[in-house]
Amino acid sequence: MTQATSAVLHRDTRFVPRKAIGGKGIYIFLEDGTKFLDSTGGAAVSCLGHGHELVNQAIIHQLNQISYCHTAFFGTEISEELAQFLVDSTDGQLSKVYIVSSGTYVFRPTQPKNHFLEAALKLSRQYFLELPTPQPQRTRFIGRIPSYHGITLGALSAGGHVLRRQPFEPILAKNTSHVSPCYAYRGKKPNESDESYVARLAAELDAEFQRVGPETVCAFIAEPVVGAALGCVPAVPGYFQAMKAVCEKYGALFILDEVMSGMGRTGTLHAWEQEGVVPDLQTIGKGLGGGYAPCSAVLISEKIVEALDKGTGSFRHGQTYQGHPVGCAAALAVQKVIKEQNLLDNVRRMGAYLEQQLRSRLEEHPHVGDIRGKGLFWGVEFVKDKATKEPFESEAAVAFHVQETGLKPEYSISLYAASGTADGTRGDHVLLAPPYNVTREEIDLIVDNTKRVIDDVFAKVNAV
Repeated sequence: MTQATSAVLHRDTRFVPRKAIGGKGIYIFLEDGTKFLDSTGGAAVSCLGHGHELVNQAIIHQLNQISYCHTAFFGTEISEELAQFLVDSTDGQLSKVYIVSSGTYVFRPTQPKNHFLEAALKLSRQYFLELPTPQPQRTRFIGRIPSYHGITLGALSAGGHVLRRQPFEPILAKNTSHVSPCYAYRGKKPNESDESYVARLAAELDAEFQRVGPETVCAFIAEPVVGAALGCVPAVPGYFQAMKAVCEKYGALFILDEVMSGMGRTGTLHAWEQEGVVPDLQTIGKGLGGGYAPCSAVLISEKIVEALDKGTGSFRHGQTYQGHPVGCAAALAVQKVIKEQNLLDNVRRMGAYLEQQLRSRLEEHPHVGDIRGKGLFWGVEFVKDKATKEPFESEAAVAFHVQETGLKPEYSISLYAASGTADGTRGDHVLLAPPYNVTREEIDLIVDNTKRVIDDVFAKVNAV
């Protein structure tokens, strides 16, 4: 980033990022002539890479038909087609779709994640009010530490990300609480089996229901593979089945946030397909529209739809850009490409190759504590001491330095960084999320550049 003048409120008010002027496939082209390797798809968004002609054509076609109409007055064929595609993709196990196309707050109007998470929270509450025997006492949500579900106040309250919550704690909702994540690298005890670990986490969730009053809980919410908050951490086998069983025991809803891990990122279209569970509500985004236009959605189970239908018949929530035709056209085109080109098979094959290469090149590095993930969604956690898993102090900003080093022209690679991995404030990781149509040659290039960045960063860290 360079120091300059800009009217845009950038993420860092003291710097203006270099400008992107084009993109094709896995590359972004910058104004200074740099060919930048977008190995993370931004924030695990660009699942088909950049400049995909079929998607571009679908967007242009929709613009030539109608670019916008308000859903209070009209529906569109493209929103119906997308919704039916998504329902069919669940084999009808989730029967309706609520589609949104922008964020809820003024500073980042193109980020859809928060709006549909807010919708899921509100729909959970309304479900219990719409039952034949209403349960108005259900006002609470249980999430996990250090989960991240969005930056708006409701979504931030539901999440347990310490650093993101910290400045806003006084104005966050007080009706949420949090339990431990399924994070085997740091959470499992020595010699503890997966079964025992799952049982311990299920008992913790059960105890939290009891602590707050099981009759007061609307829902439990979790990511099938934790994205930015922990760096691509999958659950151990049986975990989500156990969590859903606790929810069912107390009549609460089971929400899965598949914003980053869903829509093919982990090797199946829906991450829950690999977990042996079906959520009551599922949030999807990023890989839904692949970044070609803002689009996200909530997939809804029939029992919730039925409660609304037999009750007021109206979801008390709405948004100006809800079901935006251009967003729907982009999303449907992206999903058709994934299906027709059998890209989920490539996700699984190239994901296995990416794992193999990361482990062979990085696993022995003295500051790489863990490599984990699924499909084309992989994280690398850094530690100060490999044997004890001690993290670097937060002041060292290791993950940030890895990300910033990758942005330099001599590396030109995106490495999506986050901190707070170990205890909410300490701990560093980066994640990789290449497009679903990535090749072996591109995987090799990603891993080569990643290793160069990590080696160079830690050579400087160790020299201090």
